[in-house]
Amino acid sequence: MAVEDEHPDVVEQVDSLRVPRYAGFTTFARLPRIDDVPDHAVAVLGIPFDSGVTYRPGARFGPAYIRQASRLLRPWNQELEVAPFRAAQVVDAGDVAASPFSIDDALATIEDDVRRVTADGRKVVVLGGDHTVALPVLRALSAQHGPLALVHFDAHLDTWDTYFGAPYTHGTPFRRAAEEGLLLKDRSAHVGIRGSLYDPADLEDDARFGFTIVHAQEFERRPVHEVVARLVERVGDAPLYVSVDIDVLDPAHAPGTGTPEAGGLTSRELLALLRGFRGLNLVGADVVEVSPAYDHAEITAVAAANVAYEFVSLFALGRS
Repeated sequence: MAVEDEHPDVVEQVDSLRVPRYAGFTTFARLPRIDDVPDHAVAVLGIPFDSGVTYRPGARFGPAYIRQASRLLRPWNQELEVAPFRAAQVVDAGDVAASPFSIDDALATIEDDVRRVTADGRKVVVLGGDHTVALPVLRALSAQHGPLALVHFDAHLDTWDTYFGAPYTHGTPFRRAAEEGLLLKDRSAHVGIRGSLYDPADLEDDARFGFTIVHAQEFERRPVHEVVARLVERVGDAPLYVSVDIDVLDPAHAPGTGTPEAGGLTSRELLALLRGFRGLNLVGADVVEVSPAYDHAEITAVAAANVAYEFVSLFALGRS
């Protein structure tokens, strides 16, 4: 349905006051499909891939599950004071047909599809999938914008080298990205890191790649706005990619994930952190590692859907 405002040609959500939220096609937030409109500013792209997991599988079903939970999203974001689906043409770009048998082939397919939906500066919000998918997304976006700043929300560093000799897993994407020159050194950060490590050298390696860390326990003594200020200062005006592994949340807030760790953030803290990125040069984002089989009452999916909604809202603010 077109709206009569500064963007009269935008096709918005299906109106939930006319069609119940549980009816109709299950696109993200009940938005139009990419083929239903002539152009788009923001694409929500599913990547149902989990061949890079090292513990519990199931994130291949994450995109569909997040879309189901997104049916409850409404058109006005009261915290950011924007109607994201009215300020910009947002579409559901469907799913990448990534091979479940060859990680190399899957990474190439993902990169190609991200390049397609982000051509000419369009923005993307990725629904994963395991965290392996962040690497080809970074490859595609850095080819367009140059090396990127990265803010990575996760319980784990994801800068490990190999697992059983495999260089591409959900624990290695940001090491590979740093090695490939996709990231701006000293402009990137991990947030929410906690739990056990293999060795103290894990932290030394991570620092060598130019990351700083905001550990989960820091939120006991530091308010969210102080963490936001630290991250904003570090990123500056660089093109920014934000990656959210849903296990950054405590298992009480996100039980449906493959490698849960006790002592994580609350969903309220995570959403507040993301809203603090208003005004930054955000070029892409993801929310990954949602595994429906371990969820209860859509707790994890609801959190992930709202993370994606905040990303779309941030992109819309840049166009309103």
